[in-house]
Parts: sequence; structure tokens; C-alpha cells
Amino acid sequence: MPLLEEKVKQEVQEFLKGLKDPVKLVVFTQDSLLTAPGMECQTCRDNRKLIEEVAALSDKLNIEVYDFVKDKETIDKYGIKNIPCTIIQSDTDYGIRIYGLPAGYEFATLLNAIKIVSNKDSELNNDTKEKLKEINKPIHIQVFITLTCPYCPNAASMAHKFALENANITADVINAQEFPQLAQRYNVFAVPKIVINETVQFEGALPENNFLQKILEAH
Repeated sequence: MPLLEEKVKQEVQEFLKGLKDPVKLVVFTQDSLLTAPGMECQTCRDNRKLIEEVAALSDKLNIEVYDFVKDKETIDKYGIKNIPCTIIQSDTDYGIRIYGLPAGYEFATLLNAIKIVSNKDSELNNDTKEKLKEINKPIHIQVFITLTCPYCPNAASMAHKFALENANITADVINAQEFPQLAQRYNVFAVPKIVINETVQFEGALPENNFLQKILEAH
């Protein structure tokens, strides 16, 4: 049974007509029958199916699928520590990642990531772009979300936009409910919660300039 209803498919197909350049959706999953203790992936199958259904709606979308156990070389290349994980990239890996099933409100995060990567346009204002040029060392943004949080897609997409704009920035969107160990580690009691370089933490979907100031603070 398809995960996307026919009406949703039509809406997504219309949205994807605006894509300019090809986008590669790289899915890390658990197809192997061999699983490490504690690594059973409850949403891997649905995540792969969802990404496949989205990819089928546009000839600009391609999908690659890798198994967390069997494809160790590729896992190491991308630095993947948890699954399911979906990377949205073109020929360039911009550091845009979604950990967990992008359903509910987070379906918009997936679509927005596809759009900015395809159009190679972060949609950030010019002042922000100029200030981001100051970033000359690694910045790792983690945005903890839940699928029922209406404010989370704004924070998640903002982080992805920053990653697109500067090669030193990577942005992970993480479903706190699917990865409770990480949520506990970073004391996630409300979402969205953003952690930057392990040193700067805040909650809420901040406006672009305020989010930028947090990145510069971490830098």
C-alpha cells in the first residue's frame, strides 16, 4: 500500500515541477537480515518506501540506497552513525541530512531541502550570505524535531539553508522520538531544539538573523 495518498502525490508532483537541476536522494537503511544488537530500525522500511515514492514523481530525482551493515565503505564515507538517514544532494554533498522518517510536518522539510538543492539557492537574504562567508571551520548543526511539531519545519529548513550556503556547515535534522538516546544526551525536552558544535543550544524556530547569530557564536 502506498504511503502517499493520490491527492498528496499530485500536489507533490506539482511542487517538483519547479526543480531545475537533478537531485540525488541517498538513503541509508537496514535491508540486511544481519543486525547489530540495539540497531533494529523500526522505520527504515517506511522511510525507503516514502523516498522511493517521492523520487518517482519527478525525473529530476534519483535515489541511491545503502545498507547499514553491508555497505560499510559508503557508510564511512558519509559518516553515517544512525539509520534511517536520507541525504539530499546534487553532485555535491552539502551536508544536508534527515535522520528518521520525514512524515507528518517534516514531509515539508524533505521537500524544501529538495527544492533548495535543485535550484542551488538557499533563499537566505544577502546580508546573511555575506556573514556566512566568515565561517571557515566546521559547524555542525543538529535540529531535534518531532513529526507533530508545527514549528519544527521552519527550524529544520533554516539549518539546511545554512548548510547549502557554506561548505563548512552540516545540518542534521533528527527525529527525537526515533533517536531517544540522542534526545537524552542533549536534554531535549521541547522541540525544535538546536545544538551547534556541542557548545551552543537553544529552543524554538528563531528568525533567520537570530539563528545566524547563534551560528556565529559557535564559530
